[in-house]
Amino acid sequence: MTKVNSSGSMPGPHPGGDATPAMCGASPAAAWPGRHDPRTDEGALRESVAFGGRCEAMLSKARLFRGVDPETLSRVAARATVHYCEAGELLFREGDEASAYLLVETGAVEVFRYCHNGEERVFQVFEAGRTVAEAAMFMPHGRYPMCARSRTATRLYRLRRESLLAACRAQPELAMHLLAVLSQALYTQVNKVDWFTSSSASERLANYLLNLKPHEGCTVRLPLSQRQLASHLGIRAETLSRLFTDWQARGYVAGKRNAWELRDEAYLRKLASPAQRSF
Repeated sequence: MTKVNSSGSMPGPHPGGDATPAMCGASPAAAWPGRHDPRTDEGALRESVAFGGRCEAMLSKARLFRGVDPETLSRVAARATVHYCEAGELLFREGDEASAYLLVETGAVEVFRYCHNGEERVFQVFEAGRTVAEAAMFMPHGRYPMCARSRTATRLYRLRRESLLAACRAQPELAMHLLAVLSQALYTQVNKVDWFTSSSASERLANYLLNLKPHEGCTVRLPLSQRQLASHLGIRAETLSRLFTDWQARGYVAGKRNAWELRDEAYLRKLASPAQRSF
């Protein structure tokens, strides 16, 4: 496996490992941090067509490309590579050249930054079916604005920036579609900033838990540690712990660590109601 060490340099391929990514309709490119799915040469040949089809099928369901025609998706997926990463592997650093964005097939990827005091702040966790760092493909400085790493054992596709830009130039409709999706994401972030600057700790926590609630059932699983969650919500870890303890005592929630049952959803929705917008 090719790994990135703390100094940012990359040692040679892992002995006996496959340092060449499986590619979709292209010759091998330079190895990328993260383990590539091991296979024989003959197996890789058979796999390339199947993996290309899987990649395009997943892209068609991703929020970023939903509704895009198959021919355009094929252009977007040109020269994509598939990778397997173990939990905790660094995928890219803040400031690295933004040459590709990611599509998560299995597992999860978290994006984070280091605060001025050296602590990590996790901004978001992307699970299966989500794209990561697509907005960075259009940034004029051409750099990743955050770090990313695999949160669990993860299989993902690395989609090339040049293929996306070429598809946008050839298909203006795709460019307009992506502009609409990314504009909506920006609007959502503006609303989050407004909410964070005008809400209390309890209101933020209630809104966060409700956003994690599945369509069926009332148990949520936190994708972050409680320390990371406190940082994400802009509160102290001690404050978050006190809130969970108080809510358990009052019967609003029940659980521990990363699994919580929402027992009084009406109370939580009342707390979180100022976060809801009409559009």
